[in-house]
Amino acid sequence: MIYLDHAASTPVDPRVAARMHAALVDPLAHGNPASSTHAPGRAAAAAIEAARAQVASLIGVPAEDLLFTSGATESDNLAVLGLARGRGDFGRHLVTSRTEHKAVLDACKRLVKEGHAVTWLEPEADGRIAPDALRAALRADTQLVSIMHANNETGVVQDVAALAAVCRERDVFFHTDAAQSAGKIPTHFLRDGIDLASVSAHKMYGPKGIGALYVAPRVRPWLLPLAFGGGQERGLRPGTLATHQIAGFGLAASLAAREQQHDADIAATCVRDFRAALAAVPGLRWNDHPTARLPGLVSLSVSDVEGESLLAQLPELALSSGAACDSSRGEPSYVLRALGVPAELAQSTLRISFGRGQTSKDAAIAAAMIREAIDTLRARYADPSADATWHTGVAGSQRIGTHVRCQLRVGGDGRVQKVRFSLYGCPHTQAVVTLLEARWPGLGLVADGRPDPALGAAADWAREVGAPVEKLGRMLVVEDAMRLATLAVIDAARGS
Repeated sequence: MIYLDHAASTPVDPRVAARMHAALVDPLAHGNPASSTHAPGRAAAAAIEAARAQVASLIGVPAEDLLFTSGATESDNLAVLGLARGRGDFGRHLVTSRTEHKAVLDACKRLVKEGHAVTWLEPEADGRIAPDALRAALRADTQLVSIMHANNETGVVQDVAALAAVCRERDVFFHTDAAQSAGKIPTHFLRDGIDLASVSAHKMYGPKGIGALYVAPRVRPWLLPLAFGGGQERGLRPGTLATHQIAGFGLAASLAAREQQHDADIAATCVRDFRAALAAVPGLRWNDHPTARLPGLVSLSVSDVEGESLLAQLPELALSSGAACDSSRGEPSYVLRALGVPAELAQSTLRISFGRGQTSKDAAIAAAMIREAIDTLRARYADPSADATWHTGVAGSQRIGTHVRCQLRVGGDGRVQKVRFSLYGCPHTQAVVTLLEARWPGLGLVADGRPDPALGAAADWAREVGAPVEKLGRMLVVEDAMRLATLAVIDAARGS
């Protein structure tokens, strides 16, 4: 398998794993880092402070302003909820964009329920937020703006320095989710005027379950904690610190700082070769920015191909749907829809993210597999040639995720001789039409326009192919196409 989902999580670097193992087995590191009265506690505390300096150096901030958390999600929540609640007496307005990570969007929705107001900025067609649009959205009661540095689906990189400068003009705090950018592109958040920044270890070849939040000194007095306990991390994130995870995070950050340009060059080469290998395939849409983008991430929407089926055709590639599609409901990505991508394209999107150690050979193999999968699925969806002996029924649409064409050839005895389907649909729907193509020949039609009862019904087919109940609606689209084809046979017989 070729791993192409580094935007979701990177593999732990072996050097990081060795550092974590050492922290777990070293007797001097067994202590609680808050226990300063004995050597093991002081050793654990020293390891944590060394890691804090490594992570802070990577993102260009003072070490004393960095707090460790469980990951970027917690960091985002602490930044958004903590600041908004802490500044509630001065104003209850926030600004964010519609393409943010759920950790920010859902935190903002929580604040709306608490009486805050949120302005949701629409990105430009290239995925970026214009500074002038942000300036126009600020109000006298605005306390916080949260715009992510690099988008997790498209890889588009925002000009956070320019956005932060707009906020400074109005004395508004600025937060950025930098989970995707930290360790992949240069970050200098102190220089850029960022007030709060969230990062995560597992996006930079470190362990899962550990992240950090940069909190500028001017923000700290206004930031309220989300949890309470022993007062660790300046009272903003209590709980015993996980020495081994933090030590691994620190080394991962140090390695990223040292190898960032090398990693970026390799990833960019992989992306270049990948895109070149697919350049001749018609009906593709690239959703990334032409220049302001992460070096190893591409988002690719494919016309006339259903997204879940496309992923199912690629078992040897570990990648994800950039559409963040819920396969049971077929809902397209809110990020891509905000960028103006049509629903039928948004739900047929792949996110491919290359990483450390990969080569152009991986890119070439992946592109060949994707090209073959696209050709296979488009062939299944193609409208077959038909003469007057074929009777057709069509139901559904690409927009709803299922579009079915059923064609029947019926003998003089009223029984089906041949049946064929062309389909845009999920793997379960593909399995159903394959089952029906084998089962229907030899059976008859009934006068009310429904297929022969021996075929069963949509709920029966769903059970046979193991489809979840949420997909019953897709089976009903198949049934509609069959019924319309049957009615076409009956209408033709009446006309003759």
